[in-house]
Amino acid sequence: MLTVDQARDWLLQRARPLTTTETVPLLQALGRILATPLLSSQDVPPHDNSAMDGYAVRCADGSGPLPVSQRIPAGTQPAALQAGSVARIFTGAPIPAGADGVVMQEMAELQPDGQVAFSQSPRPGQNIRRAGEDIRCGSEVLSAGQQLSAAHLGLAASIGVAELTVFRPLRVAVFFTGDELVEPGQTLAAGQIYNSNRYWLVPELMRLGCEVTDLGIVPDSLSRTREILQDAAALADVIMTCGGVSVGEEDHVKAAVEAEGSLDLWKIAIKPGKPLASGRVGQAGFVGLPGNPVSGFVTYQVLVKPYLQRCAGLLADCGVAVQHYPAGFVWDRPDSRREEFLRVKLLQQDGQWQLQPYPNQGSGVLTSCAWADGLVRLAVGQQVRPGDLLGLLPIGRCGN
Repeated sequence: MLTVDQARDWLLQRARPLTTTETVPLLQALGRILATPLLSSQDVPPHDNSAMDGYAVRCADGSGPLPVSQRIPAGTQPAALQAGSVARIFTGAPIPAGADGVVMQEMAELQPDGQVAFSQSPRPGQNIRRAGEDIRCGSEVLSAGQQLSAAHLGLAASIGVAELTVFRPLRVAVFFTGDELVEPGQTLAAGQIYNSNRYWLVPELMRLGCEVTDLGIVPDSLSRTREILQDAAALADVIMTCGGVSVGEEDHVKAAVEAEGSLDLWKIAIKPGKPLASGRVGQAGFVGLPGNPVSGFVTYQVLVKPYLQRCAGLLADCGVAVQHYPAGFVWDRPDSRREEFLRVKLLQQDGQWQLQPYPNQGSGVLTSCAWADGLVRLAVGQQVRPGDLLGLLPIGRCGN
């Protein structure tokens, strides 16, 4: 069996990142992946300005009393500061030529004759934001291949950029195999189950920013499965399925992918999980997740999501940063052959945050994924004692 890290590296190496780009307004760029570096054409701030409301001064003039020679609101162009005077200034306003400090208004006292005295002698440079203090003209503000957050968009706006060049969304086609599958809202016949995999996978892909084509349930037919694969390969960058990749007589996905393209079927040392199919159909990548809901969900989070992010153009580490918390439980029945990914919740007990596992860690218990805040990765044979620090991989509402 491949290790989890071996499988992840294999997938990332075979990802084909997008090259097609489009230009979008800033307010439409959230979550998109930047295609070209963003360089600043100006300093930020563009001029020395006041960090607070107060008085612009020549520090050599001392603590006064001194007359007020001008008033400088933000957005105005001040005159040079007259020697032996101060200027009333407001936050963000340009520093007048000749001034070398700003005294906050709380340290100033207005005299009956209109002059101003300060409780402390001003110091050069105090309360002044220098031009280029945040961003220098010509510097790289945002790197290509990073996913754009709200702060990134604000940063782009701060240098006057109104739109960004991003990769187009990754196109993913999904379908689900099995004559036993029924859509929610329909009546179950004997031997049938509801298609739960569709309702966690499609939203996960949408949250990732993918453009999803949902081809629905495909009957257990080799010819029909091949037709669907051909259709999917014509419109998608990546094709995904849940189930049908084993060697059973009614599992036709493996044979169909091999007939239409190429396929590698792995056994991975992961629990829950184990089977994962990867290959190509035409120019589209192919990923076949396990059919068990929890196995598919965990395998997607740990292995497939980083692969999709790389295909979408994300160049940074596709892993998710984990935070470490103490265990509030005992795990004394470790798997001797596979790494385990426990579904856990972060709970507060006796004033301390601790991790607690869902009582039933079975591969068919989707309740554990809905309940959990994240996954804890345990090495082969790893036992857990209360207080052990464990890394939490966030999922769902605690997600990434």
